Amino acid sequence: MRAVEFVESYFDAWNHCDPVAIANHLASNGLYCDVPENVQRTHDELVVSLRHFFSNYRHRYELIGEILKGNDTIAFQYRMYPLGKASKGESGGTYKGAEFITFRGDTALNIMDFYDVPDMGQDSALDRVASRGARRNKYAKSGLDERQLHEYKNRLTEIMLSQQVYLRPDMTLPKLARAVGCSVNHLSQVINAGFGMSFFDYLNNFRIEHAKSLLSESHRQNGAVLDVAFTVGFNSNSAFYAAFKKCVGQTPAQYRRTRLNGSH
Repeated sequence: MRAVEFVESYFDAWNHCDPVAIANHLASNGLYCDVPENVQRTHDELVVSLRHFFSNYRHRYELIGEILKGNDTIAFQYRMYPLGKASKGESGGTYKGAEFITFRGDTALNIMDFYDVPDMGQDSALDRVASRGARRNKYAKSGLDERQLHEYKNRLTEIMLSQQVYLRPDMTLPKLARAVGCSVNHLSQVINAGFGMSFFDYLNNFRIEHAKSLLSESHRQNGAVLDVAFTVGFNSNSAFYAAFKKCVGQTPAQYRRTRLNGSH
């Protein structure tokens, strides 16, 4: 897996508004996970979704900082801004995101896309913005302003991607808050209002994506699912199964059979 070449090709496809080229970065049985919308898409589903998106919106995408590399994984942050802006530095309509990608060979087995959802005029976007506004009201007296929320949110995402702290079974909200450098209440607000989920759902999202990658590896075909559960940070098989079924809609064993059968 050549990380730099992959990311350059990936950004080029986005900047040319080419749905097929973007989707072709996925393995044949790969999945693209839109985390804010809690939606997973196959290659063909991603093509259809992006065609609709590009028919309404045109943007420029650029890498922020370095590409973080692990064993068969990469992570990076990006900036997206509407075409036609006078400069990339303008804040209106511009937002940041981060992607966590696991590989099989030179193609992506899973792509997790985290981003801030701007108001693009769609009903679903408006609903999400309104929902986030309601959640922010819950923390009206917390003293955390919008600038600080985004700063903590970006720092949290970087820590999750680069340090993989979600793999620690003893990870708690206070421990993660210390790593981010903020109070427990502020981190709770960042996760709840910024990502639209609870701390445990946020943590488990990363764990389940990592588990999906492990379950898709052919050499683990006869391995115990419980081993995967412990590897990705769960303390019990029942908690792993419940979280996996909630995120994926299948049990880990069903997912492994589907992935391995699809690879032959």
